[in-house]
Amino acid sequence: MLVGRMAGSEATRLNATPRDIQGSRAVRRLRRSGRVPGVLYGGEGGPVPFDVDARELRHALHAAGAVLEVAIDGQATPAVVKDTQRHPVRGETMHVDLLRVRLDVAIHATVLLDLTGAEEAPGTKEGGVLEQVTRELNIEALPGDIPETIQHDVSEMVIGDTVTLAAVTPPKGVTLLDDVEETVIATLVPPTLDIDAEEEAIEEETELVGEGAGEAEGSEEDADAGDVPADAGDAQTE
Repeated sequence: MLVGRMAGSEATRLNATPRDIQGSRAVRRLRRSGRVPGVLYGGEGGPVPFDVDARELRHALHAAGAVLEVAIDGQATPAVVKDTQRHPVRGETMHVDLLRVRLDVAIHATVLLDLTGAEEAPGTKEGGVLEQVTRELNIEALPGDIPETIQHDVSEMVIGDTVTLAAVTPPKGVTLLDDVEETVIATLVPPTLDIDAEEEAIEEETELVGEGAGEAEGSEEDADAGDVPADAGDAQTE
């Protein structure tokens, strides 16, 4: 699934070099030299393995515009990022797959759903918890119209509200592909009780009550010990 990024009217140029398919050792050498391997495929042409400068690729992936102008051997082709593989620790891009596109043909993509205004929602102010159920949306749009995110304002939500995708207004030129009535994007639920804290409070209260009862019993015993039985008093008098 394509990863959506900020829409833009101009494509970001990416200069790549064709490469031969070799073993893993050659790929590791390529990465150590500051290059990232990739494959360009789709459309009318066949798969084209390439490599690209890691820094240039990083800048291109963060630039405004979902469409990349990939230049290989002097031939520029519009493409979008199909998939990337990243290092599990360093987060560096290890491999990139690019898909040829036509700028006048809509494609499917996945974009992030960004909920705004959660802190201003009446339900949140009352202690409720906002839960975002859906974080990614499937859309259809022209390559140049694919947004980085789709935003939805939840500042009016109250406790007990459930919001579906039907409430989301997509940007112009973007079609939502998920079921708008069945796809729940957010709920606002009552505050959850801290069971452990509540049990601790009950235990503390019970201990205090127990200590109070013990002190009361001790006072009665002390008082009883100070009393002189009537018979004993009479015997001492005699």
